[in-house]
Amino acid sequence: MEVGIAIIVLIVVMVIGVPVPFAFLASSAYLIFACGYDPSFLIPYGYSQMDSVILLAIPLFIMAGGIMDKGGIGGKLVGTVQKFVGGIKGGLGVVTVVSCAIFGAVSGSAAATLSCIGTIMAPRLKENGYSAGFAASLIASSSILGILIPPSLTMILYSWIGNQSVLATFLAGAVPGIILMIFLSVINLIVARKDPNIKLISNKMTSDEVGVPHKREVGPMPALLMPIIILGSIYGGILTPTEAAAVSVFYAIPVGLYIYKDLNAKVIKETIVKSAVTTGVIMIMLFSVMILSRMYVMENLPQKILTILTSVSDNRIIILIMINIFMIILGMLMDDVSAVLLATPILLPVVTSIGVSPIHFAGILVVNIGIGCITPPTAPLLYLGGRIANAEVKDMLKSTMLLILCAWLPTLILVTFVPQISTFLPDLLLGLK
Repeated sequence: MEVGIAIIVLIVVMVIGVPVPFAFLASSAYLIFACGYDPSFLIPYGYSQMDSVILLAIPLFIMAGGIMDKGGIGGKLVGTVQKFVGGIKGGLGVVTVVSCAIFGAVSGSAAATLSCIGTIMAPRLKENGYSAGFAASLIASSSILGILIPPSLTMILYSWIGNQSVLATFLAGAVPGIILMIFLSVINLIVARKDPNIKLISNKMTSDEVGVPHKREVGPMPALLMPIIILGSIYGGILTPTEAAAVSVFYAIPVGLYIYKDLNAKVIKETIVKSAVTTGVIMIMLFSVMILSRMYVMENLPQKILTILTSVSDNRIIILIMINIFMIILGMLMDDVSAVLLATPILLPVVTSIGVSPIHFAGILVVNIGIGCITPPTAPLLYLGGRIANAEVKDMLKSTMLLILCAWLPTLILVTFVPQISTFLPDLLLGLK
């Protein structure tokens, strides 16, 4: 009974606008007083769980994404993609989707991907004849590739909480991310073919259009080398994800300063400060959720959820469908970081008890969280996409629903019921069984 009230407290205080870390603490405080837990035991536990080198990757990837955004690297990636797919009707939408995937493969963040690629592509999409609503919806949906395509901050958090291999969970999101990228591109092309306002564009972008307004045009190779170096070093076993995150920062700074020359000391300082603030919020949230998840486990919440689910049906498919619905609703109520922090300790024991591997569940979880990020009422990335593209939310809803039904849900169904989509690469490269 108490744990149910604690969950209600958590949801209610978030809905009324209390910051997420304090919402977790409010739920924890209720359980402490209702169940008589000793705070002197819980607080050191939360602190001890934070003592992890893996978590250092979070501020580093956030910083790398900010530097790429301000340093002209994102613009060069966009220009390179357009050379290959820009010369077809609807090609600019494909450029948006693929550029988000490439940028996300370095930054590991959906928000960083949205702010960088969205700022570059939103005005060009509208100039090309795309409606503001569809442009904003496409950018918001595509930006979430940043949490599917490895490396991914969401997967780092999942690995840390679930005690899983970071590299294995990275690989678990790669194929689902590629499938989603293809679905989003195809839906965009179908919409573009039916919309007479969308025009055929050139497959070239000038330096001014990609945010590098210099007389001397600098080639894209320094920007293209960044994802190659980062991903190659991780999957080649040369660097850990945390070390690769550090390399991404130290690579992006000189490229932005001396090659593309869009960075300066002031911009670097602002990026570092912004990254520190974001990291501070995340760390407080991690501490809060560690305390709350510990009490959930002590209250045997995962087993209670499994009992409820199996009382409805003992069919594994039905249980997976109910878990997916629960996660989508969870994602609709909170941001991606909060959702993975809450869902992992509660649901991971439940799914493993019905035969779903933790690596398979990583793929399921991240796709569900992605859907939640663009589904009201919370929908943080949907609203951010609307602000970047200067579009009203009401104009985005129809396009967003189209992308959810025709791209996101098919991806979720495939990932949920075809485990090999998430487990193939970990099995192949890491020998996991």
